[in-house]
Amino acid sequence: MGEIRVTYAGFVSFGIRLTSVITGLIFILIVTRQLSVEEFGTWGLINGVIVYAVIVHPLVSYWSTRETARGENSSKTAISTTGVLSIVGIAVYLLISYISGIQSDADVGILFYAAILIPVIFINEGLNAIVTGFRPQVKSYGFLVFEITKIPIALILVYYLQLGLEGAILSSFGAYLASIVLLLIFCRKKLSGKMQKEYVKKWFKLFWVPIYRKIPGLISMSDVVIFSILTGSVVGIAYYTSARTIGFLVYHSRSIGMAVYPKLLEGGHEKILRDNLMIFLYVAFPIIGLSIIFAKPGLFALNPIYQIAVPVVILLSIRQFFTSLNVLMFNALQGIEKVDLKKDSTFKDYAKSKLILFPTFQMIRHGVYIGSLIVILSIIGTNSENEIELVIYWALIGLIVEIPLFGYILSLVRKSFTMKLDHSRILKFFITTVGLFGLMYVLMEEFLVYNESIFEFLPIVMLLAIVVSLGYVGITYLIDGKTRVLVKSILKEITKRAN
Repeated sequence: MGEIRVTYAGFVSFGIRLTSVITGLIFILIVTRQLSVEEFGTWGLINGVIVYAVIVHPLVSYWSTRETARGENSSKTAISTTGVLSIVGIAVYLLISYISGIQSDADVGILFYAAILIPVIFINEGLNAIVTGFRPQVKSYGFLVFEITKIPIALILVYYLQLGLEGAILSSFGAYLASIVLLLIFCRKKLSGKMQKEYVKKWFKLFWVPIYRKIPGLISMSDVVIFSILTGSVVGIAYYTSARTIGFLVYHSRSIGMAVYPKLLEGGHEKILRDNLMIFLYVAFPIIGLSIIFAKPGLFALNPIYQIAVPVVILLSIRQFFTSLNVLMFNALQGIEKVDLKKDSTFKDYAKSKLILFPTFQMIRHGVYIGSLIVILSIIGTNSENEIELVIYWALIGLIVEIPLFGYILSLVRKSFTMKLDHSRILKFFITTVGLFGLMYVLMEEFLVYNESIFEFLPIVMLLAIVVSLGYVGITYLIDGKTRVLVKSILKEITKRAN
């Protein structure tokens, strides 16, 4: 069997993601404290438009992960082709930016300026796809470098030089370059081969598979653009983006399962998914708890004006829990799919495969989500002067449509995997989370002082978050034998690496 270690890679990724929460928070604090609500809303719109530009990059990256995991040498061809595709991405981005800008109060010039991010995003994603196929944890290293590098650049450009949104864009550009350099170092051996036209022919012949799979996400992420067009404002996007900063914390828990997909491609046993799901639930429950009880202080820290978005944070955190579960299980399903190993597979074979089944359902689900959002905004958008009310509806619709998808994917997984989860352990994790984090919420409501000085307020909030998190680990360590084994193995690995 290959060199992929599922639990190790998962915890390395998760640990780095947790670290990135701190670095990401520092960056977003610099941005939210220096930008106006309209500028921050435009920043959120830029990220929403970029989704359209990157829709074509999976045409190569999707297959390069599968090929690398199976020992094929397509990496050099993949990166070269990805660079060419970025030109298409730039054209798409400029077109959608223009449409979004003239229909809202966003600055079209700034939207166009952000096009410099497209090429570096393409190359970075291309390299990530390659390392995922043989050393998944390296993807997390690149992400950490990206997050850390953003901070000093943002401090110089946004805070000291007061370059505003342009400075934020340049900060991300520089951070992507740093990540690319690191990923190139790890990928250098994989990139030493020759250009092979047969891979390019295969990718373009099967372009519809990854593109089709990408369309549902594109539909889903259209919510930002649609909101800006229908309301004619980016203020609501600013509220949504700030709430997403806190509510998407549980998103990082999905990194626990990042190595499941390549391990199954490599030929790993199906129990990998079951074991990984238990670890996912162990870390996801307390992260949801953190998102909910720290919603108000977290938004206050970003900027006091955003603390009215607390309900949005709660809705987004629950939605992200189900989304993360769905992604983990879906990746496992496509990890056991063999259709692309058969040279004589037809269009019909691919269409019936797990590579296509999930995105088809996703497309229906996201279509319902966007359709519902358009209807709600069309009915009350022009009649409501309360932007936060619209954003709450936005988040609620997203949560409601996520739950049926979870039920469907779970039924598919049970047909393909032996799913015997330890329900008593899950109950222990859930009860511990509710009890401990509920107590911390009560104490904070009683004693936490909301000081507008970020240097005085933020350290206290972070200390409380660390205390309650360590409390969760401590209690579960005492009441659950398998958690003790897990914690000891993590500590042993850390000691081994340190020595």
